Amino acid sequence: MSEFNLSAPYGATHSKKRVGRGSSSGLGSTAGRGNKGQQSRSGGKVYVGFEGGQMPLYRRIARRGFSNYWFKKEFSIVNLVDIEARFNDGETVNRESLVMKGLVKKQESLIKVLGNGDLTKKLTVDVDKVSASAKEKIEKVGGSVVAAAE
Repeated sequence: MSEFNLSAPYGATHSKKRVGRGSSSGLGSTAGRGNKGQQSRSGGKVYVGFEGGQMPLYRRIARRGFSNYWFKKEFSIVNLVDIEARFNDGETVNRESLVMKGLVKKQESLIKVLGNGDLTKKLTVDVDKVSASAKEKIEKVGGSVVAAAE
């Protein structure tokens, strides 16, 4: 027997339940849906939050105040340990180079560099935000941070 002839152990696979195929099958008559009621009917489903006709909680509670959710800024996080692994001495770390090297997925996302890891290469970092610890480590090895807020 070869190592690649794999099969499931006995009892691991089950045949599909065929409901509504006669009373002797064990799943005939009501086909496992119980007796009567909305859930037993075809198409008898309710949406999430439905409370049987009562005014749902999300409509009973007043919507008040301001939410900053719609205006939040999402940053793609890049750590110094990743920059150290992918960049050579003297290179510029910016949006295009990070996308090209696979550290950031979306070209249009905001980027923040965090100080996780050590840096030994002199780099120029030009991104949207740089943490204080990352800025300190970059400048310690002779690199520079261009127009980035903390």
